[in-house]
Amino acid sequence: MAEAGEEETASVEASGFSDLSDSELVECLDLEDAKASAVSLSKPGSSELPGKDDKPVSLQTWKEGLDVLSPMERFHLNYLYVTDLCTQNWCELQMVYGKELPGSLAPEKAAVLDTGASIHLAKELELHDLVTIPITTREDAWAVKFLNILSMIPTLQSEGRIREFPVFGEVEGIFLVGVIDELHYTAKGELELAELKTRRRPVLPLSAQRKKDCFQVSLYKCLFDAMVQGKVTPASLAHHTKLCPDRPLGPAVLRHARQGGVSVKSLGDLTELVFLSLTLSDLPAIDTLKLEYVHQETAAVLGTEIVAFEEKEVKSRVQHYVAYWMGHRDPQGVDVEEAWKCRSCDYGDICAWRRDGGALSSPLEPKTKKLK
Repeated sequence: MAEAGEEETASVEASGFSDLSDSELVECLDLEDAKASAVSLSKPGSSELPGKDDKPVSLQTWKEGLDVLSPMERFHLNYLYVTDLCTQNWCELQMVYGKELPGSLAPEKAAVLDTGASIHLAKELELHDLVTIPITTREDAWAVKFLNILSMIPTLQSEGRIREFPVFGEVEGIFLVGVIDELHYTAKGELELAELKTRRRPVLPLSAQRKKDCFQVSLYKCLFDAMVQGKVTPASLAHHTKLCPDRPLGPAVLRHARQGGVSVKSLGDLTELVFLSLTLSDLPAIDTLKLEYVHQETAAVLGTEIVAFEEKEVKSRVQHYVAYWMGHRDPQGVDVEEAWKCRSCDYGDICAWRRDGGALSSPLEPKTKKLK
């Protein structure tokens, strides 16, 4: 069963939504994601979706017509964000409905994210100024990511502190993209990843949320370590993202690159430079993972947690989640022991998993003992 008090505290925080990375959700709104995943669907809460000639069809009929497509194909995705897999960790069907019915963010949840993003921005401004660079293509958007990486490598080499470090790489056959909140060195000289989570209420998250957060930072470590160890290649990037390496970069991007001492003409030139710089940087793998929970209203630190990296467990979960995206299995809802999550889900009224009673157990999740 759920932990004592969990059902009563289900709210915006307990929806699993507010603990998505604030910085990465901003990243999800950039140009390439908006163009690649834009889908025209009906309003949230409806049991019908658009069919041919915009005539509505039932959810079941629509699903049957898409069975031949994998979710990656159905949602027109070239790659995934780390937070996509993290939402699966909370509730896979919630993530699926969010893709099928975009634009359904409740006002109170939007406010939580706006506040969280503002706190992250303030943290970033403590270390450096932000420069707005107009972009017109997907290649421009990725070029900005790469220029940020180039500017942060020397700081890491000198054991400085950086924020918003882009990470990416192939994991179990899919390409995964994310943004590390902060990297710095501890007093012992270890490279530490620190992920800031803002909370609407001045309480620490439930165990189910902490589990999701631990999974998130573990994925970041996997991606970062592979990048600095030379395991991510330009060919893999081009294959998965469908970017055009030879396309000339926009004038604003080129101007910003020159100001930073970078002489390139195309995304391919910049990609080669970034991968070479990462390989020759001698940056270490991430040693420690830390979660920090902060109250949004007061900025008070509610608590911190050092996360134990369990590579075998992380790999097992990634394989399970990727199997859905590849079309090898249907999406799953929560176990009956975690049905309290459904109370704050925006898709409870249309959720087939909830309607059909869900499953008695999950192949990955051990059943918890009932509290007396």
